[in-house]
Amino acid sequence: MTATQEKPIRILLVDDHKIIRDGLADLIRTRSDMQVIGDAGTGEAAIALALSEQPDVIVLDLDLGLECGLSLLPELIKAVPSSNVIVLTGMREVEKRDEAMMLGAKGMVLKEKGAMELLSAIEKVHRTGEYWFEPGAARRLFDKRQAADASDADRDPEARKIGSLTKTERDLITCIGDGMDNREIASRMHIAESTVRNSLTRIYDKLEIKGGRLGLLVYAYRHGIVKPAR
Repeated sequence: MTATQEKPIRILLVDDHKIIRDGLADLIRTRSDMQVIGDAGTGEAAIALALSEQPDVIVLDLDLGLECGLSLLPELIKAVPSSNVIVLTGMREVEKRDEAMMLGAKGMVLKEKGAMELLSAIEKVHRTGEYWFEPGAARRLFDKRQAADASDADRDPEARKIGSLTKTERDLITCIGDGMDNREIASRMHIAESTVRNSLTRIYDKLEIKGGRLGLLVYAYRHGIVKPAR
């Protein structure tokens, strides 16, 4: 191998059907830039191989007979954090496929799409670090994330207000918590005192603070924006 050639992508196959594993292995061996380093039909065997071989990519079926690939997925990621898990599945439940992505899978390939899509997914995920989504999945996952964020905000009425603070505004509140006056804050943050005053006004408006500096400090302690000094 020359210095300019990339190392083969090392792949672990996890599927409860040996005939599927053998077929995938034969397919992958047609590529000089990919290498099958092992295959497993059970979760226990998959974890053991992942730990010992440290694959670059793990191709995982969600239906492992008596086992559930969704339960195995986080364990594989924990065993080899540097590995990318690509799910290859015929499972028709969209919710479970989306759950696999939310649990940390980097790619989702439907078995009905064929061999070339799997090879393309392996290459893209490993070489670029990007995700491989099935059609429509990115939109569904975004909508679910938005709904979850909205639900969190509903449970905590202050969460949305606190979430609107910029990093600079949070840093300024930390300075307030350290007992600094406007001049000291300006010096630490390398901004003008007028900017400090204007930023404080925006913070009071965003958080609906009454009582000025003291009210902000009480609010910040109550909601964990700053921690009281010990």
